Amino acid sequence: MNRKDFIFFSALVIVAFFFLLSRPLLGGDRFTDNGDGTVTDHQLGVMWAKYDNQGDIDWKGAQRYCRLGPPQLLGKYDNWRMPTLEELKSLYVRDKNYKGYETDCGQWVKVVPEIRLSCGWVWSGEKRSITARVYNFRRGYDYTDRMVHKRHYRALPVRDLESKKK
Repeated sequence: MNRKDFIFFSALVIVAFFFLLSRPLLGGDRFTDNGDGTVTDHQLGVMWAKYDNQGDIDWKGAQRYCRLGPPQLLGKYDNWRMPTLEELKSLYVRDKNYKGYETDCGQWVKVVPEIRLSCGWVWSGEKRSITARVYNFRRGYDYTDRMVHKRHYRALPVRDLESKKK
């Protein structure tokens, strides 16, 4: 192999290596399961808890749960919060061919497969007076309900990636 071929081959290897490393950042894969109970959303620049709170919860309870973050991750990450309605909407899979999965409460949901919900309705951080916005992952729409209601409602923490690890 002559010098010119060696330089070309080396450059090709470097470009291929860069492409493979940066693929999630360039939109090739939107989600990365981090293997620690979190999922990185490269499109939104956030980190989701992989699982919701696993039980019925009212809005104030969801707010507390999200602020602390998933119990198994206490001390590992900070700056957890409730998701916005737009963030929740972005997790709904509108593809008619995607069947989704059945949750623990018996509902079928069409949420991205990297996130595992135990029931289909998730509180958002958006509130007004005594009501707050909820996203329905069974049918793909949002609505308002009283913050004291909790049956089948879940909390799904999210954090911005700019936040530093503790």
